[in-house]
Amino acid sequence: METGFRMRLYLLTALLLAGFGALLNRLHEFQIERRDEFMAKVPGNRTVTVREPGIRGEITDRHGTVLASNLRKYEVSLNLEEIREAYLQQHAGDPTIDRLTHEDGLPRMRSEMDIVAIVNDWTIARLKRLDLARNYNATALRTHYLTHGGLVPFSYRTDLSYEEFARFAEHNLELPGVYVTTRPERQYPYGSLASHVLGYLKQWEKGDIPEADARRFNHYIGDPKGIAGVEASMDEILRGPEGRRTIVKNEKGRTIRMSDYIKPGTGAKVRLALDARIQYLLENTLRRTGRAAGVIMDVHTGEVLAMASVPDYDPNTFIPSIDAQRWRAYTTNHQLSPLTNRTLSPYAPGSTMKVPTAISGALLGLAGRPFSCEGYVRYGNHPVGCWIWNKSRGSHGTLDLSEAIQRSCNPYFNKLANTIGWRAMVEGCSMVGIGRRTGIELPAEKPGILPGSREWRAANPGAAMTSALTAFLSIGQGDTLATPLQMCALTACVANGGKYYQPRIIRSAVSEEGGTLIADRPKLVIDLIEAGIDADDFEKIRRGMWLAVNKTGGTASRVRLPNIEIAAKTGTAQTVDLGQKSHNSWVISFAPYDKPRYAVCVMVQNAGSGGAVCGPLVHLIYRSLFSHDQGVRLPLRRQKEFSGNTERIEEIILPEELLAAIDSGNPADFLSADVIGETGEEIGAAVVNRSDGSDQDSVTPTPTLTPEIDDEGTVIPRAVPVPEP
Repeated sequence: METGFRMRLYLLTALLLAGFGALLNRLHEFQIERRDEFMAKVPGNRTVTVREPGIRGEITDRHGTVLASNLRKYEVSLNLEEIREAYLQQHAGDPTIDRLTHEDGLPRMRSEMDIVAIVNDWTIARLKRLDLARNYNATALRTHYLTHGGLVPFSYRTDLSYEEFARFAEHNLELPGVYVTTRPERQYPYGSLASHVLGYLKQWEKGDIPEADARRFNHYIGDPKGIAGVEASMDEILRGPEGRRTIVKNEKGRTIRMSDYIKPGTGAKVRLALDARIQYLLENTLRRTGRAAGVIMDVHTGEVLAMASVPDYDPNTFIPSIDAQRWRAYTTNHQLSPLTNRTLSPYAPGSTMKVPTAISGALLGLAGRPFSCEGYVRYGNHPVGCWIWNKSRGSHGTLDLSEAIQRSCNPYFNKLANTIGWRAMVEGCSMVGIGRRTGIELPAEKPGILPGSREWRAANPGAAMTSALTAFLSIGQGDTLATPLQMCALTACVANGGKYYQPRIIRSAVSEEGGTLIADRPKLVIDLIEAGIDADDFEKIRRGMWLAVNKTGGTASRVRLPNIEIAAKTGTAQTVDLGQKSHNSWVISFAPYDKPRYAVCVMVQNAGSGGAVCGPLVHLIYRSLFSHDQGVRLPLRRQKEFSGNTERIEEIILPEELLAAIDSGNPADFLSADVIGETGEEIGAAVVNRSDGSDQDSVTPTPTLTPEIDDEGTVIPRAVPVPEP
């Protein structure tokens, strides 16, 4: 009997201990783990902590002209959880909606709380009476609530006028869960000017909230992110420090006061190397074509003074979001590819490759060796003809290096390349940036293709650099691809006597406190004279480019100015454009010859010879540049985006009235062009049935798309009476 009593006592004690343990667990859950949840339900004041994004830093040109700034905008956002809490204070429960879901792979109807019905009945109804309601995407709101609850505000309106902002502020106490704030919004005051350089923004990804921030804030607003151009490459320093606002609310969710506020900081001011007026000149010069690219550089620093690609786009269309239909128009326009920065995209360079071929020869001491032109060079059964042979069955005879550059003689450079060999060609071309990215501070730069390089051999296993392929490389055909930026940087190196500077689009960057984040400092990559080229041999290359412009028989005569000596090299590359045999036309150049300041590269797609198409454009650029240097101020206006075209251009004729206006100190807009005439020299160097494949970026960054209005988010017209909530 005593044993039974002890057993019962033991069991009773065990039950009491188990119950006590369960009670302790429940007390811990309610008092510790779920304390905030239950405290929020206790009538009384509570605080709401709001994270505010930093202010994005400005982007200016080299002289301080603002190219990207911030506009003060008024925004209405909804804290959906606060709206629901206010709704439940006057309603017995949540409205529900039956939705088709797929659980375990099977379709099932499920009833769930309907946040859209709450917002429409509780918040939108009040806004209608104040004439402040607007259409929205109800599906997006429902998804937003299921994903983020009350942590991330739902952006309801970003189009408020000041009067509407004042009306919202006046009735704030009547609108629990509705926040009205002023926020900086990016703007590009010159429209599409330098759009491929500046890039565009995407609103912050709502799912990308650090776990620590999710605990710190009740209300989270992230920072927009740069995803193209300088906005992307300098995104980290352009973003300003976050701000924090602490708001006291009563038990009904109404704001009583702000108890604490840390103002958002401003990101760095980024100063570009660009000159906005020279950029305007270059863009409007290129608009005389359908698809083209151009770069202007300072030959002594590597600074990019202008970089333009047409067609282009207006980055303002991406702020705060872009219409889905317009985005589709941008991305599906494969013929014109307006989002592609052609200055960083690779194209067959044609005869402009004769300059790096000459440099490769000079590195081996062959700059003084003459070669003969019989009209063509035969490789097996395939003759590679000179342009003079293809045009009139002529030949150039024996030429030295300068004369070969002047006349753009294919056989000379074919023989030079095969004399030095493909390995030395690859080494010499690599030294001046062919086949590798320049390192400019922009995303999506392509390296191009240098046949014979390690990258080319990896992409073409088993392929050999034959004499024919080496010959094609020497004249910029075959697999050879280069970007306009690469060719301009190469030309700047030739201009200054052999110093290759890394191209720079960023001149400097300074923090809000005044600290230097990026210093204005040129970066010398290589000095070709120190690398082994004799200075006199290097001058033969420069002299050849001078002869091409200034001596009879030169292919770049249409670049010539009467009072400034210019040196240039033309190029006309055979390629395939939109399925048809075509040409890319080039001119690379520098001026003044004796004391060079500028290097200019222009490339036009689907065009005639480089001399007939690009020559006049480069002439126009230099004529305007030197007029500007002499005190005639270049115009600068807001640009509209240029849609371009795919029409072939055989020749460009500059109106005399335009040239006279520049010379007289009254520059024109450079917006109209006359395109007439016949094909010039150089065409027919080597038929290569290959498209550049360079008009589309491999990955186009997707911006924030504007949600489309759906039926549930359509505001009832004001003529229809709305019942009181």
